Amino acid sequence: MPKPFDKLTATAAPIMRANIDTDVIIRIERLVGNSIRGTLGKWAFGSLRYLADGSENPDFILNREPYREAEILVTGPNFGCGSSREGAVWSLQERGIRAIIGSGFGDIFFANCFQNGILPVLVDKAVVDQLAADIEATQGAGKVSIDLEAQTIVSPSGARHSFEIDPRRREGLLKGLDEVALTLQRDDEIHAFQASDRTTRPWIHFQKTAASRTPVSRTSA
Repeated sequence: MPKPFDKLTATAAPIMRANIDTDVIIRIERLVGNSIRGTLGKWAFGSLRYLADGSENPDFILNREPYREAEILVTGPNFGCGSSREGAVWSLQERGIRAIIGSGFGDIFFANCFQNGILPVLVDKAVVDQLAADIEATQGAGKVSIDLEAQTIVSPSGARHSFEIDPRRREGLLKGLDEVALTLQRDDEIHAFQASDRTTRPWIHFQKTAASRTPVSRTSA
């Protein structure tokens, strides 16, 4: 089950390059094998974090203090586009990322975030740019606060921004529930509908018996 998300005040790292796809977030060869969960954090953004000799790239923001401790990413447009691999979200989660603020996300990546307890916050590009500027003005020392209940973001400068989120997905994050668990919460409603539907549309619920499946023999004319 995803970890519940309510409020978060943390270091935020701006990664403003546009169109960072899931292959940049985690390369496909890191997802091969049966025991990869729990090993992916060190490979998140591998092509950006490491140089050809395997050493850290000092220019990549998550390799610099205080951004190493970032739990929030502020991202450029269309973050998480490309392949549908859920491993991209797993790797960020294992890297310690709990929220991503951006002006656009890949659709499947966006949905996978909710299934795994990461909050993707969709806001206007002007808000993203202002957040990134505020963070950089403090060289990362200023924290960003997110309140999911109130649907607000507070930047290091104190500027407050509101955001919209699907109510059902918001409930899932607040309670730490994925789609299956959210559906099971409505089990009584589902059974009541099925009982009513059996009365009004019995043919929909017709179950074949062994006799009904017996082939009918052809007779000659």
